[in-house]
Amino acid sequence: MADSAGGGESGGVAGAGQDAETDSEPPQQVPPLHEGNSLELRDILEEGAPTSAKRSRMSEEEQGLKLVEKPLETQRETSAQEAFLQEDSAPTEQITGEPPPPCEEEGGEGGKGPVIGGGEEEECHQNGGGENSAPLEGEAKAEEEQIGNGSADSPSEAQHLGLDFTQTPQMLTGAWTEYSSLPENYLKGCKWAPDGSCILTNSADNVLRVYNIPPEIYSYNWDLLPEMSPVLRMSEGDTIYDYCWYPKMNSLDPDTCFLASSSRDNPVHVWDAFYGEVRASFRPYNHLDELTAAHSLCFSPDGTQLYCGFDKTVRVFYTDRPGRDCEERPTVVKKQGQSGIISCFGFSPCQSVYACGSYSRCAGLYSCRDGELLALLPTRHHGGLTHLLFSPDGNYLYTGGRKDPEILCWDLRETDKVVFSLKRNVATNQRIYFDLDQSGRYLVSGDTEGVVSVWDTLTAPPDGNEELLQPQLKIQPHWDCTNGISIHPFMPLLATSSGQRQFPSPGDSGGDSASDAEEGEAVLKEQESRQDNNLTLWWAGPLGPAAEDSQEHTQA
Repeated sequence: MADSAGGGESGGVAGAGQDAETDSEPPQQVPPLHEGNSLELRDILEEGAPTSAKRSRMSEEEQGLKLVEKPLETQRETSAQEAFLQEDSAPTEQITGEPPPPCEEEGGEGGKGPVIGGGEEEECHQNGGGENSAPLEGEAKAEEEQIGNGSADSPSEAQHLGLDFTQTPQMLTGAWTEYSSLPENYLKGCKWAPDGSCILTNSADNVLRVYNIPPEIYSYNWDLLPEMSPVLRMSEGDTIYDYCWYPKMNSLDPDTCFLASSSRDNPVHVWDAFYGEVRASFRPYNHLDELTAAHSLCFSPDGTQLYCGFDKTVRVFYTDRPGRDCEERPTVVKKQGQSGIISCFGFSPCQSVYACGSYSRCAGLYSCRDGELLALLPTRHHGGLTHLLFSPDGNYLYTGGRKDPEILCWDLRETDKVVFSLKRNVATNQRIYFDLDQSGRYLVSGDTEGVVSVWDTLTAPPDGNEELLQPQLKIQPHWDCTNGISIHPFMPLLATSSGQRQFPSPGDSGGDSASDAEEGEAVLKEQESRQDNNLTLWWAGPLGPAAEDSQEHTQA
């Protein structure tokens, strides 16, 4: 374990540009793009063949860190995941109600343990590599035909077959004891691994945890599902700003099993997902030669580069070259461009384009080749952007912000056009994630009140007139804020994380010490009763004949 990993490398303090930016600061708008730039962006988006991002300039003999992917075996052994993908029957029992009682951890507590499992290798972009789809009603029929004719041999097709949001997802299991040892140890998000074998969480105690999928899920043995226990705990030295998986991660190849994280006053760490140790560090420095922390992280789709967001700057590191050498790409040139701290990234799955969101309430589109600004989206959000996602076909961009009541869908072929908006309740500065399934049809998001909403983007108006898109399904899996949500790459599984900082209710400060002590205990108990800090897995697939028959017998 590396509780103080990177402590020796954090010999500087963050620059002045690292202070939180106010929501009221408007972005410095660029003048209208020249006709050549506008045509360039349109040509890029309309090209069918994607171009790869900039490759490393180093040869294999000069590589300081072995992070290149290896070819997988062509002969696949029968695994629990494959058995699940070939299984036609559905669960025989619904898991509803309260979580199962906690059980003893299997294996060591926080000890070293490999990430087990792992399915077939598939191209994993930022939002997955599913079939192209646009949020237009006219394509719903083709999408349904594809779902109906799909085969379970492909993970993405199996995921299309399994997702079913016409009914309330069923709770399977989760982790809650892990976050009850410390007060207010709320979660800050969860992310499935690209190969679907495990899930990564971030929490207020500055620890990244890796959970394996319980093997009982693959065989539908859901009646005795135990509470999940982390197989790895990776401790950062201070508040974790962002974290992300290596996009080519596959647990059958240990060299590809790693993730990156950034924390305050620390370099960017690359963690080994098998042993929980720091594999490498990337050290960004500001203009005063002081170590500065990245506010956002994202690997390029091919995994050769790591993009880091700073105040008015993006720094690009090469994953095979740890250290301080990087490429700087300012987002403001001659007082024009995208101002503010770069708070989130997203890569187009089809074009050599990436998007940056900033706390100045706007998003910009850039070329992967040299970081040239292609377009700056209008300022429509009420708060700083905290998350964004591309649609699988690369034509649409979804953006969401803090203290902002909606998610906006942008048509990147007309960058000044919002196709539709999605209403959600985000009343704090906390980062509230949302996610798209690999077909691009379903968008799922939580909110500050704990409600999870599911929107079917295929029901958007075909004429493109901007209007509020109503959710297909709304559930309340947590009574506290649902800040993290992640859809499994190929199984009909949904992961949610919950919690937020709780503030005591204002009370009278007067009175004797005994009464003050009693009031303090009452406040603590009230805070504990409001807390809901846990990770939960949900079954979002259809109910099979066996489960439906049991329901009919119960109703009869």
